[in-house]
Amino acid sequence: MDDSWGESKKILVVLAHPDDPEFFCGGSIAHWTESGHHISYLLLTCGDKGASDSAIDTKELCVDRHQEQRAAAAVLGVSDIYFLDYPDGYLIPDLKLRREITRFIRMLRPDILVTCDPRTLTVNDNRINHPDHRAAGQATLDAVFPASGNPLFFPELLEEGLKPHSPHEVWICGTQIPNICIDVTQYWEKKITALHEHRSQVGDQLALDKRMRSRRTPDSTEEKPRYEESFQRIIFDT
Repeated sequence: MDDSWGESKKILVVLAHPDDPEFFCGGSIAHWTESGHHISYLLLTCGDKGASDSAIDTKELCVDRHQEQRAAAAVLGVSDIYFLDYPDGYLIPDLKLRREITRFIRMLRPDILVTCDPRTLTVNDNRINHPDHRAAGQATLDAVFPASGNPLFFPELLEEGLKPHSPHEVWICGTQIPNICIDVTQYWEKKITALHEHRSQVGDQLALDKRMRSRRTPDSTEEKPRYEESFQRIIFDT
């Protein structure tokens, strides 16, 4: 299945770290921008713990990851990027974070919102999902409903001139219960190219390329691969 929206949409991608948009749904983002949709990123942390060297300067790493994210997003056709710069690894889906996300939903007024699944605790039986991913998804879904569309939630935002707004759809990536898949085969190499921009995280680019190209669908071959990205799509009644 594909998105089949027709006219141009405003899409807001809300995820935890720099590189999350590219890893989670970079192929879909490339497809959407090429199809004429406008995409903005809201990243909740700056990824300042994305290293294992205790001597690293986390403030410098934060700056580097901002730059890497802007470069990666540009490969996919995205230029509007916002960072909340919460500490990496310490994200909590509390009222403060919910209010900040609600502020951006009301400010940017997206038709479509993309976030990750707070229910995904483990990945492929060999990894634990990052707690920031789960916190980001939970806070974002809580901001979408009921906060962003109801004027009684966070009335201080009304004083900022931010009127209530509810997205028409939410797309949840990193989910184990998808109901829609997008064929992103023609965008897979662009996704990999975007990931290369996250130099502080990638390390061995050849190893990354091999790993990413191995993620073809089971019904395809190495000679003729096919790639998909899956989501749980929620379409709200209007």
